[in-house]
Amino acid sequence: MPAKFLIDECLHTSLVELAQTTGHAADHVTHLALGGARDWQLMDTILERDYTFVTNNRSDFLALYNRAPVHAGLVIIIPNLAPLRQRELFQAALDHIGQGEIVNAVLEVEYLGGRIECRQYPLPPD
Repeated sequence: MPAKFLIDECLHTSLVELAQTTGHAADHVTHLALGGARDWQLMDTILERDYTFVTNNRSDFLALYNRAPVHAGLVIIIPNLAPLRQRELFQAALDHIGQGEIVNAVLEVEYLGGRIECRQYPLPPD
């Protein structure tokens, strides 16, 4: 089932096209005139519009998502890398999401030992 992603301003705008070419809807924070918005303001938009949020701002958004009883998911790309590497990690996230559900879950994607690793866990915790 296609997801609807909101890409954070700390990540490259090319992630929008990557999501769209794989059949998902996607917007970028800057394209919605939300650049510079506070995290809690973004969270209001994320929840209202049922977005799966993609960011590398792990600590702030984990805290915000932990307070949301129901959400469409959070994807964290670790750390902030060059656009090409961001696209590689996001593609891995898209492949992972295509295999299952991400509602009320966090998916962390990073390079470990030269390979990409995806870790998914519930949030808020069960």
